[in-house]
Amino acid sequence: LMENQKYSILFLGKKDDLYVEKALKFCQINFNEVDFYLGKWGESLPENIQWWEGDYIVSYLSRWVVPEYLLKRAKIAALNFHPATPDYPGIGCNSFALYEGAKEYGVTCHHMAPCVDTGQIIAVKRFPIFPSDSVSTLLTRTYDYQIVLFYEIINHIIEKKELPISEENWSRKPFTRKQFKELECITSDMTKEEIAKRIKATTFGQWKPNIEIQGFTFELKQK
Repeated sequence: LMENQKYSILFLGKKDDLYVEKALKFCQINFNEVDFYLGKWGESLPENIQWWEGDYIVSYLSRWVVPEYLLKRAKIAALNFHPATPDYPGIGCNSFALYEGAKEYGVTCHHMAPCVDTGQIIAVKRFPIFPSDSVSTLLTRTYDYQIVLFYEIINHIIEKKELPISEENWSRKPFTRKQFKELECITSDMTKEEIAKRIKATTFGQWKPNIEIQGFTFELKQK
């Protein structure tokens, strides 16, 4: 049996997520020391995390922005797996890709920097966006590609290989929550095409765009 790598890993992820559980399990099987914290949007960073020191930080669909002091505690690298290409940093990436009519999408692994989605890129995987895609179908494929990229990059660490260096760069500033909220807003002066684009780009499960008419806001209900 191959001995587990003697690396200490801090794994940060989203709570109650099947892909996150797969990624965490893979780390636990392959490394001898794995500390992990899983959380939801709005939860503060667990307090006892501030004592961590080790080799790698791995952020996988994590809801936290990792503070600079903690990034510095990773002796070898702090890695993030971002569910978009370098063309879509920040929040609500798949919605912006659908809204802009992008022909392709993908996933990115990059070194973490204090400013979200700005660090040196390690690797990118791309795939086509289909005319039939919705937020839901695009997300599903994104998460499938992301777990594959995760296995590939973590395998470099297991085999003690140098991490790849991509020639790609982030092509714009990260999208903000404010920009995403603006994308969700439909007003009465918009064209039918614009309204259709916004509905397609922001409808997901219970999430629907908001309609504003003369200062009143309504949530769009779809049949």
